[in-house]
Amino acid sequence: MTVNASKRDELLGKIHNRTAVIGVVGLGYVGLPLALEFVHAGFRVIGYDVSERVVDLLMSGQSHIQDIPGAQVQQAVANGTFVATTLENRLGECDAISIAVPTPLSKTRDPDMAFVLSAADAIARQAHPGLCVVLESTTYPGTTRELLQPRLEAKGLTVGQDVFVAFSPERVDPGNPVYHTKNTPKVVGGITPACVEVATALYASCIDTVVPVSSPESAELVKLLENTFRAVNIGLVNEIAIVCDKLGVNVWEVIDAAATKPFGFMKFTPGPGIGGHCIPLDPHYLAWKMRTLNYKTRFIDLASEINSHMPEWVVQKVADALNEARKAVRGSRVLVLGVAYKRDIDDVRESPALDVIRLLEERGAHVEFHDPFVTEFREDGHVRKGVELSDEMLRWADAVLIVTDHQSVDYQFVVDNTTLVIDTRNTTAPLRRGIARIRGLADSPDGRWERRAKPR
Repeated sequence: MTVNASKRDELLGKIHNRTAVIGVVGLGYVGLPLALEFVHAGFRVIGYDVSERVVDLLMSGQSHIQDIPGAQVQQAVANGTFVATTLENRLGECDAISIAVPTPLSKTRDPDMAFVLSAADAIARQAHPGLCVVLESTTYPGTTRELLQPRLEAKGLTVGQDVFVAFSPERVDPGNPVYHTKNTPKVVGGITPACVEVATALYASCIDTVVPVSSPESAELVKLLENTFRAVNIGLVNEIAIVCDKLGVNVWEVIDAAATKPFGFMKFTPGPGIGGHCIPLDPHYLAWKMRTLNYKTRFIDLASEINSHMPEWVVQKVADALNEARKAVRGSRVLVLGVAYKRDIDDVRESPALDVIRLLEERGAHVEFHDPFVTEFREDGHVRKGVELSDEMLRWADAVLIVTDHQSVDYQFVVDNTTLVIDTRNTTAPLRRGIARIRGLADSPDGRWERRAKPR
């Protein structure tokens, strides 16, 4: 036990005096910002990624992540405090390793742990006494204890004595101008109290606030609760939008009025669906885990059903608006504004815009898109390129569909130069009236109210 305590104390000392070498496995939206926070805190960081393209890009001083300026990467590489590599054996140099690899769902909505297992196996092959390993990838409760711990113990290392294992959920919000890796509180749950102590010290060295919890299962569930909460509430407000549509009530007016209550109400807004790597996926990890325990997560399933239906609702609103103009969807020209899953970012993962485009084309529409952050995207092996937002393109369109409300788009220019706008985000509400007829996500089919821009 003396030797084991010595390993813990030795690692805590390295963290304190910044001599610990930090490893980050996976250099994407989560891993790269985390790696640079460790660099800024005074550590030497080894970033490991299986993508040669990503590694080559980073080592040339360029960033592939919108929130990370290339200058930060270039400086860290130049002064030797950060290196990106595809060489697994470099992990053996590390005193602490954070795993930030993707955790997608399979086509059957089951967790795909392939990337986590690959990372865990690579780390286990390079593991040594005095190592701290923290899983950050979003996953189901039990993953850290069931998948990561046994691989390290198979190397003859006792968790909590020889090596220290914890889970700390990533909470990255791409494009957020206020909250980033450093000032977003970090939840940490370890296998043993010593694991919590070491992992807490590790993150406290570069994160403003660290929140220890009693177990990795608690930490794993924290992230799932956060995004399930959002998914369920988005599902609720999306259904309210449909209710308002059928009642002939302005959903945006209702939401804004409800939001004036100073207690007991949290504002969520409807939209064309949900996207990104977290909110559409994370609740399914919890639902899957509960199915293994013979329990049905009814709220999660219902919210998923409503949210996944919203692209179809949007397409029907487009069809209704075109029909009012005596046009069919088949043969109509539709310009989609915004394909990123949320405003002011370049990420199209799980974006509802992709479903909307597909559904419109299945109904015979000719679809183009414009997005100031996404000039092209790949889907099903095909590359789709965007178009410039011009008066010519607006005149070309029979309908302009606002899916993602990027702030840099000149929406006044849009309503001034096209005849029909379907606005799923209420973006046109503050504008003066142009020539466009404006329809919203929730408009009464009998015309009892219609979304309009303000008069001049």
